[in-house]
Amino acid sequence: MKNDTNTILIETLATFAQYANYSLLETLQPDPQATDDGRDHDSRQVFRGHYVPLKPTPIANPRYVAHSKAFFKELGLSDALATSEPFMRMFSGDASSLPEPLRPHGWATGYALSIYGTELYEQCPFGNGYGDGRAVSIFEGVLNGKRWEMQLKGGGRTPYCRGADGRAVLRSSVREFLAQEHMHALGVPTTRSLTLYTSATEMVKRPWFREGSHSRDPEVMIDEPVAITTRVASSFLRVGQLELFGRRARKEEHPQAMEELEVMVRYIINREYSEEVDTTLPLREQVMQLAHAFGKRLSALVANWIRVGYCQGNFNSDNCAVGGFTLDYGPFGFMDAFDPYYQPWTGGGRHFSFLNQPKAAEQNFKMFVLALQPLLQDDAEALKRLNEVQKAFSALMYARMTEMWTSKLGLQTFDAELFNDLMRLMIETTVDYTIFFRELSHIPDIIAPLTKSFYANTDNEALLDRWRAWLKQWRSAIDADTLESRETLSAQMKKTNPKYTLREWILVPTYKAAQRGDYSLIEELMEVMTNPYAEQSEAVESKYYRKKPAELFDIAGVSHMSCSS
Repeated sequence: MKNDTNTILIETLATFAQYANYSLLETLQPDPQATDDGRDHDSRQVFRGHYVPLKPTPIANPRYVAHSKAFFKELGLSDALATSEPFMRMFSGDASSLPEPLRPHGWATGYALSIYGTELYEQCPFGNGYGDGRAVSIFEGVLNGKRWEMQLKGGGRTPYCRGADGRAVLRSSVREFLAQEHMHALGVPTTRSLTLYTSATEMVKRPWFREGSHSRDPEVMIDEPVAITTRVASSFLRVGQLELFGRRARKEEHPQAMEELEVMVRYIINREYSEEVDTTLPLREQVMQLAHAFGKRLSALVANWIRVGYCQGNFNSDNCAVGGFTLDYGPFGFMDAFDPYYQPWTGGGRHFSFLNQPKAAEQNFKMFVLALQPLLQDDAEALKRLNEVQKAFSALMYARMTEMWTSKLGLQTFDAELFNDLMRLMIETTVDYTIFFRELSHIPDIIAPLTKSFYANTDNEALLDRWRAWLKQWRSAIDADTLESRETLSAQMKKTNPKYTLREWILVPTYKAAQRGDYSLIEELMEVMTNPYAEQSEAVESKYYRKKPAELFDIAGVSHMSCSS
């Protein structure tokens, strides 16, 4: 059957199976100590190989929660497939009776850990690397001309699970399911959401906060329903993964370490950078082109995060995709009141806060380059060139940031004085980040529309006078900077400055309702948040285009969290 885009509509799991194409399993090397049947769920050291073949652990009595209708359409999947029993079984972790050529097991991968450019070993479970502790890839294939990898988050224990239960809970799964599709709609490169299933009977205990608490640390253990969300990407290759093989090669940890690194790098190029890297060139030139291309993608990604008010919260190298897109929605958050040091995760520290994300990206890029260096160890000139690429990232990141701020302000050229004055005013006034820039996009003549975004100081005349002066200066700047009409400029700014972002205080009632078996708010939020730049109904605007309620500031699980499990 064909859909309205004249592409094949996939209506059964048997048909879906025909699109499988496992380049990772056919190109990379498995752990030589892995089991033949994929039953490898106990924590252990993994010294070699690029992946561990692994059967996911199915959740008990799976129940449909949601699927991304937009993404299903993009992939050519029938909506009915999401609730069909064979499809539900597969994507709730049951790989016991999959039709060929689907594989009877999935795979998990290892990666190293570095935090802000510091290699860490003691925090790794065996001193030999982190890895996918509860994420099991279950499918790789080509759908509508594009290669995708599908991964079950919460798919059970792996050798990298560090003693945990391998499960995700419905709360965090709802957050990730909605956030991925929202970020895609915002125009930010990201993993995507396919399906979300929960268990009608299986529960796990997690540390969390008491209702209305201001605590920074969890206070109680609560029972939560388990869930599996299927996240989808061109690949799930991480900087930390490349680091692991770079470290092993650098330290000559085993005889095949350099070979494993080279195979991984060539695979990254073929999987993620085939259009940017010329594979007919010598390897040293491919490495150079790869570093350039990743730097461009990473800097653009982080500038996009800041454009929409997003904070990753924990931007270690293992949470940094080599494909240059957003990966791993754990302790993330969308900012309400503007704060350069906004950080939703109590364990994240200032170094991963909102406006420090460009610095964190620079450190991750440094580790990416360090992992490539063993391949050039016999070529001093190539090493020098590679190090120059690494040193140039800071300037590239700065250029991306100034370009982004210029666009948010509707200017053609960056005005540092105007920008710095605005930052000071936003901090002093406590301004809602999303609402302010959206109201500015209307190009107001007076400050009244902007005060809709003010959390405080609305009666401070001296401060309001400074706002009036800034607005006058900004309007003069845009008049001098562009020949376009105000209407055209306003429309352009509204494409840069979203009206709706997925704030935590909006998410909380959604996942609480889901825990009671009510999934209607998920569907409602998906509709609103996948149209974040649109002017929507008055009912939607009154509910979702408003400042964070005062009583929710500093509330644990709303304003901050210690984990997302």
